[in-house]
Amino acid sequence: MEEIEVPLEQSQEHIHEHAHQGGWIGKVALSTAMIAVIAAISALMAGHHSNEALISQIQSSDNWSHYQAKSIKSSIMSLKNDLLVEMGKTPKAQDLKKSEEYKKDQEEISKKATEKSEESEHHLKAHVILAKSVTLFQIAIAISAIAVLTRRKSFWYVSLGFASIGCFFFIQGWLFI
Repeated sequence: MEEIEVPLEQSQEHIHEHAHQGGWIGKVALSTAMIAVIAAISALMAGHHSNEALISQIQSSDNWSHYQAKSIKSSIMSLKNDLLVEMGKTPKAQDLKKSEEYKKDQEEISKKATEKSEESEHHLKAHVILAKSVTLFQIAIAISAIAVLTRRKSFWYVSLGFASIGCFFFIQGWLFI
């Protein structure tokens, strides 16, 4: 009886091919996990800057409201003093002093309001930069999944390209702070 020969060469090639792809898929999984971590950090930072922008804008609005209140008080005091002068009477010294204090307060309040508004804009710009990085990282993760499903390394390289651009925006966001 003759022995049946099984063509093992083809099976061995098939096993080596899958083992090679398994290593490649492992690299894709590792790079995707790292991209996901950086994306999470970017998202956290973007959210923080969004919140800080909102808080600073609210504080700026509060300061402008305070400024308007001082302006109204100053206008009323000035009108009172002008009416007294028109009636031939002398305004009280403390009323003249209050009017000047209101104007001085307005300058300080205006400065604070402007600073808070600028701070809000700064945080909003940082948020936008970091949000771009989050978006690019998410695209990179999706393309990595496509690379694994289609078993095409070219998609993985495209994914790494998107992740690199995302890293550029992530670093820019860090430096912007």
